[in-house]
Amino acid sequence: MTQPSTPLPATPSFRLDGRRALVTGAGRGIGLAAAAALAEAGAEVTLVARTQPEIEAVAAQLRQAGYRAEAAPLDVSDTEAVRAFFAAREPFHVLLNNAGTNRPKPMWEASEDDFDAVMDLNVKAAFFVAQACVERMMATGTKGSLIHMGSQMGHVGGPNRSLYCASKWALEGMNKAFALDLAPHGIRSNTIAPTFIETPLTKPFFEDPAFKASVLEKIKIGRIGVPEDLMGAVLFLAGDASAMMTGTSLVVDGGWTAE
Repeated sequence: MTQPSTPLPATPSFRLDGRRALVTGAGRGIGLAAAAALAEAGAEVTLVARTQPEIEAVAAQLRQAGYRAEAAPLDVSDTEAVRAFFAAREPFHVLLNNAGTNRPKPMWEASEDDFDAVMDLNVKAAFFVAQACVERMMATGTKGSLIHMGSQMGHVGGPNRSLYCASKWALEGMNKAFALDLAPHGIRSNTIAPTFIETPLTKPFFEDPAFKASVLEKIKIGRIGVPEDLMGAVLFLAGDASAMMTGTSLVVDGGWTAE
C-alpha cells in the first residue's frame, strides 16, 4: 500500500515586498550595500545620513534601477529630531542601525571628547533610533526586525580599540535586552558582527602594510572583507528566513573569533 506523501517544506522567502526599511549611515560603505540589498529584495528603502548629497545620489541610482528608495537627511545623534522623524512617518518593518564611528588609539591616549564621540553615536544614538522606531511599530501593531551593525570587536578585544570595543560590547548587551522587551510585540532584534570591511572610512588604515598584515593574519579566509560580504546577512535577518532568531549576533568575520 502506498504511503501518503509528506508535503515538502517550503523555504521561507528572502523577498521583502510590501515592507518598509530604514538604513542609517546609508550614504557609503556598509550602509549603501545594505540599502541596495533591501531594495533589490523588494523593500521600500529610506536612506538616512547627515550628508544629503550622498544619500540623494544613492537613492536616485536605486530608483533608476527600478527600486523604491528615498533619501532623508537626519542627524541620528539629535534625539529630538529622531523622535520627530519617526513620528511623522509610517512605521518601518526593518531598521538597520548602521551609523557609527571609531577613534582608534591606545587607551591612555583616549580623551573625554573621543569617548563621547564614539559612545554617543555607536551606543546612545543607536538606542534612541531603535526606541523611536519601535514606539511607532508598537503603536500600529507593526511586526518586524531590528538589525544593529555591531562588530567582531563586540565579541573580542583589540589593540587601540578600547572605545570601539566598549561601544560594540554595549550594543550587544542592548540588543539582547531589546529582544526580550520586544518579542511579545512581534519585533525581533539582532546584530551583525563583521570583521574589518574595506570602506571609504577604513581604506586609509590598510595603506599601512604592517596593519594590513596584522589583520590578514587574523582573518582565516585570507582577505579583507568588502560590503557585499554583509548583504546576505542583512537580507537574512530582515525577513522571514530568520523568524526564530532574536537577541543574538550573526558573526561575519572570516574566522577571526574562531580561535
